[in-house]
Amino acid sequence: MIELKTNAEIERMRRPARITGEILASLRAKVRPGVTTAELDREAERLIARLGARSAFKNYRVGDAVFPAVLCASVNDEIVHGIPSDRRELQEGDILGLDFGVEVDGFFADAAVTVTVGNDLDDESRRLLEVTERSMYEGIARACEGERLGDVGAAVQDAVEAAGFSVVRDFVGHGIGRALHEDPQVPNFGKRGRGRTLAVGMVLAIEPMVNAGTAAVRVDADGWTARTSDGRRSAHFEHTVAITKKGPEILTRI
Repeated sequence: MIELKTNAEIERMRRPARITGEILASLRAKVRPGVTTAELDREAERLIARLGARSAFKNYRVGDAVFPAVLCASVNDEIVHGIPSDRRELQEGDILGLDFGVEVDGFFADAAVTVTVGNDLDDESRRLLEVTERSMYEGIARACEGERLGDVGAAVQDAVEAAGFSVVRDFVGHGIGRALHEDPQVPNFGKRGRGRTLAVGMVLAIEPMVNAGTAAVRVDADGWTARTSDGRRSAHFEHTVAITKKGPEILTRI
């Protein structure tokens, strides 16, 4: 069941969305060679406490698996849900996906960005980041009243595949509001004119995950870290977006 948010509820979502964007921007500025992903997680946790929010991710449970951190930090071939570690020191030329969310007063926000480590980035990785981010905005542009979920997914898929990359199908976007994950699921692929009709009051986390090679995924023994099956790189971008009478509104500006 999809919960349509009132204007007042969307207003209440602005604070967690703003905090999410602010913290991601702060983390992005701290990414450099030699930093560990655990250091970034600790900084995120410090900022959450200072800004009066609660982590959306730490202790999140799927079956018997409990996520141990406030930040998902996914390096190179890791697609999503990378667990921060003091043993994972960032290297020049890496790419790093930062996926993060908070809850404030009963409402959630969620966003992600993939960033470069240092300045020595290969051309394919640079293009992968550019295409993935552009595909997210192509999808967001279709998140309008009267459009369908398939229109959003097709816009993402077309942008990705035209560039020769592949859309991950094992993980999708989602509704968001009083819970981190709500209906509907928001695939990054689809057919135009298909799927549920979008309505004012829906709030969606639109989040393309794009691989340089095959779309196939494998999950590590930790039960969380998803990576490309062929070892090539992956990028991830995400915004929390409200569907309004005036069109899509990005709540999580980074």
